[in-house]
Amino acid sequence: KDIQYVDSYYYNKLETNRFDSNLGKFVGYTAAGVRQAEIWNKDTSLIAALTAQREAYCLNNVGNDYRNI
Repeated sequence: KDIQYVDSYYYNKLETNRFDSNLGKFVGYTAAGVRQAEIWNKDTSLIAALTAQREAYCLNNVGNDYRNI
């Protein structure tokens, strides 16, 4: 529960939208980002794939990161 997967998208150094595994959806930060987030949030297979990335990438590698600190 403490581990979070975040996938951010930028345009001209400005964050337009972001996927947050704790929320389980995309959040838009600009007008275009909000529109794109609404489209991506309707795609349940994309949401499921990105939510699975938390377990596949984050939880699988957390032991390696803590061991190297």
